[in-house]
Amino acid sequence: MGVDHDTIVGLSKSFGLFYLIALSAAVMIYAYWPSNKKHFDNAAKTILRDEDKPWR
Repeated sequence: MGVDHDTIVGLSKSFGLFYLIALSAAVMIYAYWPSNKKHFDNAAKTILRDEDKPWR
Protein backbone atom coordinates (compact mmCIF):
# COMPACT_ATOMS: atom_id res chain seq x y z
CA MET A 1 0.00 0.00 0.00
CA GLY A 2 1.48 3.34 -1.08
CA VAL A 3 1.27 6.79 0.38
CA ASP A 4 -1.47 8.80 -1.29
CA HIS A 5 -1.69 12.51 -1.94
CA ASP A 6 -4.03 13.27 0.96
CA THR A 7 -1.63 11.72 3.47
CA ILE A 8 1.30 13.79 2.19
CA VAL A 9 -0.79 16.97 2.25
CA GLY A 10 -1.91 16.28 5.82
CA LEU A 11 1.65 15.61 6.98
CA SER A 12 2.99 18.75 5.30
CA LYS A 13 0.24 20.91 6.81
CA SER A 14 0.90 19.47 10.26
CA PHE A 15 4.64 19.99 9.91
CA GLY A 16 4.11 23.56 8.73
CA LEU A 17 1.82 24.30 11.67
CA PHE A 18 4.28 23.01 14.25
CA TYR A 19 7.16 24.74 12.47
CA LEU A 20 5.40 28.12 12.63
CA ILE A 21 4.43 27.60 16.28
CA ALA A 22 8.05 26.80 17.18
CA LEU A 23 9.33 29.78 15.17
CA SER A 24 6.85 32.12 16.86
CA ALA A 25 7.84 30.83 20.29
CA ALA A 26 11.53 31.34 19.48
CA VAL A 27 10.90 34.93 18.36
CA MET A 28 8.88 35.69 21.48
CA ILE A 29 11.59 34.24 23.72
CA TYR A 30 14.23 36.31 21.92
CA ALA A 31 12.17 39.50 22.13
CA TYR A 32 11.39 39.17 25.83
CA TRP A 33 14.79 37.87 26.97
CA PRO A 34 15.96 40.24 29.74
CA SER A 35 19.45 40.81 28.34
CA ASN A 36 18.03 42.09 25.02
CA LYS A 37 16.09 44.94 26.66
CA LYS A 38 19.06 47.32 26.50
CA HIS A 39 19.47 46.74 22.75
CA PHE A 40 15.78 47.24 21.99
CA ASP A 41 15.58 50.40 24.12
CA ASN A 42 18.64 51.81 22.37
CA ALA A 43 17.14 51.03 18.95
CA ALA A 44 13.88 52.72 19.91
CA LYS A 45 15.67 55.87 21.07
CA THR A 46 18.06 56.22 18.14
CA ILE A 47 15.23 56.47 15.65
CA LEU A 48 13.95 59.66 17.27
CA ARG A 49 17.28 61.05 18.44
CA ASP A 50 17.70 63.62 15.62
CA GLU A 51 14.05 64.07 14.69
CA ASP A 52 12.51 65.44 17.87
CA LYS A 53 12.91 69.07 16.75
CA PRO A 54 10.65 70.95 14.35
CA TRP A 55 11.71 71.03 10.72
CA ARG A 56 13.10 74.36 9.51
